[in-house]
Amino acid sequence: MPTVGELMKRDVATIPAGATIREAMSEMKIRGIKSLVIAKRSPSDAYGFITFDDIAKAIIAEDGDIDMLNVFDIASRPTVQVSENLDIKYAVRLMVNLGLKRLLVIDNNELKGILSLSDVVYHIMEVA
Repeated sequence: MPTVGELMKRDVATIPAGATIREAMSEMKIRGIKSLVIAKRSPSDAYGFITFDDIAKAIIAEDGDIDMLNVFDIASRPTVQVSENLDIKYAVRLMVNLGLKRLLVIDNNELKGILSLSDVVYHIMEVA
């Protein structure tokens, strides 16, 4: 069974905590992605995570202003994190049990990558 590190994406899109929702949406559009990692504000801070769902809730369901809200205001923080050395089956169990589509991969309090259920399913399709 592979480890998280073998299947994760290492090129992770990040955005500063003070960026506006408009800036986050622009970055997502440019990169063609549906989530961004919120950078730590200090070495002891936690990484955050923002998704299309978070943005939709904040600006549509709650009438938020995309130029007044920053990503820190609506981000999930702290996020569920795993080590890149973790067996993939435990990471998938964690995602399924918690209803998550993505996990941050953190080692020594530093961002190493991101693992999505899609990454795992694509891997299964390749080896099947």
